[in-house]
Amino acid sequence: MTEIKSDERSNSEKFLKGTFILTIASFVVKVIGSLNWIFVSRILGGEGIGLYQMAFPIYFFAMTVSQAGVPVAISIITAERVALNDIFGARRVFKISMALMLATGLFFSLMTYFSARWLIDLQFIRDARAYMSVVVLAPTVFFVTFLAASRGYLQGWQRMTPTAVSQIVEQIFRVITMIVLADLLLPWGLDYAAAGASLGALAGAVTGLIVLVYFHIKLNRDIEKKYGVDLKPTPQSQNESTFSIIKRLFKLALPVSAASIMLPVVSNLDLMIVPQRLEVAGYSVRQATELFGYLNGMAVPLINLATILTASLAVSIVPAISEARALKDTARIYRQTAAAVRISNFVCFPAFVIIFFLATPISTIIYNAPGAGPAVMISAVSIILLGLHQVSTGVLQGLGHTTIPMVNMILAAAAKVFLNWNLTAMPMFGIMGAAWATAADMGVAAFINLYFIYKYIGYKMELGQLLKTICAAGVMAVVTKFFYEFTMTAWSMEIISTFGAVFVGCVVYVATLALIGGLLKEDLERIPMVGRFALKIFTRLGIFK
Repeated sequence: MTEIKSDERSNSEKFLKGTFILTIASFVVKVIGSLNWIFVSRILGGEGIGLYQMAFPIYFFAMTVSQAGVPVAISIITAERVALNDIFGARRVFKISMALMLATGLFFSLMTYFSARWLIDLQFIRDARAYMSVVVLAPTVFFVTFLAASRGYLQGWQRMTPTAVSQIVEQIFRVITMIVLADLLLPWGLDYAAAGASLGALAGAVTGLIVLVYFHIKLNRDIEKKYGVDLKPTPQSQNESTFSIIKRLFKLALPVSAASIMLPVVSNLDLMIVPQRLEVAGYSVRQATELFGYLNGMAVPLINLATILTASLAVSIVPAISEARALKDTARIYRQTAAAVRISNFVCFPAFVIIFFLATPISTIIYNAPGAGPAVMISAVSIILLGLHQVSTGVLQGLGHTTIPMVNMILAAAAKVFLNWNLTAMPMFGIMGAAWATAADMGVAAFINLYFIYKYIGYKMELGQLLKTICAAGVMAVVTKFFYEFTMTAWSMEIISTFGAVFVGCVVYVATLALIGGLLKEDLERIPMVGRFALKIFTRLGIFK
């Protein structure tokens, strides 16, 4: 019995350790990225950022299609093979997958390059100045496919450090390149400056790939130490043909790809619909481009920053649940799902409060763009829903039901298109209508995902825990708003008032949650480093015994 509990704790700690590592890396990456946007936004302005954002969805679409969901499939299958000690089979899957990535990456890289002018001519991209940004992003597609596949394989081994390190290195080189080239090329015009910023993606992808090569060498050495140089295939792997492996990969990958494709598809739909409907609402082409930059270039990065932990959960939970499923450990699947949802709500609710109530000062401090405040404020609603969507998608993928998130995202995208078309054209909403549409998109997908999780493993969100989290967030909202307004009236120092409100609000949130029993001791025990430190503090305060 003691050994079973020890194994359960070890598995939980391994899962949460991976999440912790990815969260730290993601935080560093997002902070660097946010700092990057401060400089790039000041160099390019709202209009230049709008040009960059018009090109980026095209690249994002090509990148997503070229990968075809294979990285997630690699992670799932690798985790299954490693759980069953089929190391030979895991390696074989990786080699076959990389060959597929070579073909698809090259094809879609060329497609992106040669379709750039066509997209301009057909008014898919409404501002012709974005042409150069699309062209320089084309070769990045090729390198990113290899980068993603390599990460998927290492994640299947539940090794999250390689992904973390490569993400940080990739972001550093990306940011340096963006700032330097945007500034150097600005005298040539905004189109050249935006294209220079776009080249940062290529610099980041190449350096990130070099880092992963090192970690692959390290993994191979560890495999040789543990399993020996001469790895033997299991009977199942020995009888498995290359075609059957490719078939399994695509069976898992295609639905994941289709679901992933919905993100750039929706971005491209935004590109077609939002600026055009803003013009219907009475804005000029330049004003519409600037507002589009506020939403996609300023509000969206803040939302992504607020959900870095849930994004990490979504990545690390896939191989963890795949491993448990291979071992037929349904109890562990349920526990990991419940913990992931609790952590998602714990983090996303206070993040929503901060960004919603401090939208304009945050936009002013970070971007020097108070005009982005309304878009940022409404976009904050997406934080809670996006967190649930990310985690629930990871759970379903780990369970092998990769088709369900795809269908759900199609339904959600339809709802977003409908709301975008109608709300954005209304002068009373404008760009805020597009932000509401994004929140609806995430909400529809998340709640349908949760329904299917309940159907397959019997999990439903813990209502009592959710109500306690909402209660603590409500108290935090009151304190945050009051502190900001009071200190602004007394001192008129926006930076101090804003950051002070964030700090005080977070302290009040955690304290309130602890006092009403919203923090679970078992969750804190399993969080690496931070959890044990927090547990000691709460124990001394008498909250835990």
